[in-house]
Amino acid sequence: MSHSRREAIRAAAMTGVAIAAGGLGTMTSAASAALPDYASHDALSLAALVRDGEVSPIELLEAAIGRAQEQDARLNFIAQELFDYARERIAAGLPDGPFHGVPFLIKDLHMHIAGQRSGQGSRFYNDYRPDFTSELVNRHEAAGLVIFGKTTTPEFGLTGTTESLAEGPTRNPWNLSHSAGGSSGGAAAAVAAGVIPLAHASDGGGSIRIPASNCGLFGLKPSRGRVPMGPQRTEGWGGNSTNGAISRSVRDSAALLDATAGIEPGSRYSAPEPQGSFLSQVGADPGRLRIALMLTPISGAPVAQEVKDAVLATARLCESLGHHVEEAAPRVDAAAMGAANFALISTALASDLDERAAATGLPISPETLEKITLGFYGYGQQVPGTAVAKANVTLQEIAVAVARFMDDYDVILSPVLADPPPKLGVFDLDKDDFAAWGQAVGAHTAFTGLFNATGQPSMSVPLGMSRKGLPIGSMFTARYGDEAGLLRLAGQLERAAPWFGKIPEGIA
Repeated sequence: MSHSRREAIRAAAMTGVAIAAGGLGTMTSAASAALPDYASHDALSLAALVRDGEVSPIELLEAAIGRAQEQDARLNFIAQELFDYARERIAAGLPDGPFHGVPFLIKDLHMHIAGQRSGQGSRFYNDYRPDFTSELVNRHEAAGLVIFGKTTTPEFGLTGTTESLAEGPTRNPWNLSHSAGGSSGGAAAAVAAGVIPLAHASDGGGSIRIPASNCGLFGLKPSRGRVPMGPQRTEGWGGNSTNGAISRSVRDSAALLDATAGIEPGSRYSAPEPQGSFLSQVGADPGRLRIALMLTPISGAPVAQEVKDAVLATARLCESLGHHVEEAAPRVDAAAMGAANFALISTALASDLDERAAATGLPISPETLEKITLGFYGYGQQVPGTAVAKANVTLQEIAVAVARFMDDYDVILSPVLADPPPKLGVFDLDKDDFAAWGQAVGAHTAFTGLFNATGQPSMSVPLGMSRKGLPIGSMFTARYGDEAGLLRLAGQLERAAPWFGKIPEGIA
């Protein structure tokens, strides 16, 4: 690093430190601009700069805070600012992990830091401050990551867009009138805007892959049981939900998986142990894969032609790399899967809301909860225990059926979504007609939920663009426990069709 660049970084950091001395503070655009190549680094590259003594953690943090404040004003992805918390962590000394000194954001949904607000995207949790820290946060911080904020989510992660009455809409950096996706839309917007190269995300029905697809990023949903969900509970939505990340480079997601994977105390299950590190897989040869091309979702919902064209282009790329691709898809009862998921999600939500209401005295009403959320709650109160038991059996039967299908295939290639990124206001939770909303969201997100039900690892890879210049992801899904196979393929695709340098207009 040149002396002039080193001094520029120090100037940026000192500007932020000086302002912060007066309180929470802000970092000026001039300070952020003093590190012009910040967004050209992935997280491992930033950690290498820290390790080599070319930049310090506080310098990186202040540069990230400056970029966050600049971009949040136009995109709205920050739910909670933890700037002073991050500065205090650095001052106390950071663990010497693989991401030592790298700024990081966590999703504001079931990811807790003791004493810090956890809003869950809802007015109902406006003043909630847990007295415990999530196991995954502990692992993030042990890896050296510096958490300086929490990202936006729709209320309780219930939809595929990040819009809420509590926090407002999160905008897509590629087009501000369009959705960043959900429910990890805040994470995707922050990464796509170059604020950070890597952010925590979670996925209970597509919530990593959908925003990754909408924002032109890499998003890997790990296998069920791979990454901790506790300590309060070790699974979410009947095992549908899992934690992961959204990143610009494949290797960042792989290295973070290495740092965070592993069984947690009290867990009912754990994904199979990998052979070697996940990071080592990114540059490895995937071999000649048998790929099933699935262009129609199990529900039969229509798929936009430009989405099909993007995935067909991905299929041709895979063939050019030596893989065998043929059209094939597992047979699954989509209606039964939908009913099972509805029963599991609505009852889990109703239980949480009842507990919160009893503890706080808050009313469960339109003044505290959004319209669609109230629809889920009402249904959840009526579901008998036998229906929940049947729902679990249904999802297990689906997982077995898909596993048998994959005896003949290494990977399933499909769209992530049935349409390009929609405009804001289409799939938000402030809707009067619950049935119409459910049908519309279900058709748009018809591909992703299957692999939450089965627990398989699944990833969105940013290989396509719509006619209007919005990203279209291609989804690859492997057998349960085979994140390594996906990462080998993702690394190969990243080398063949690089996407790191493709960023939205106006993002430097």
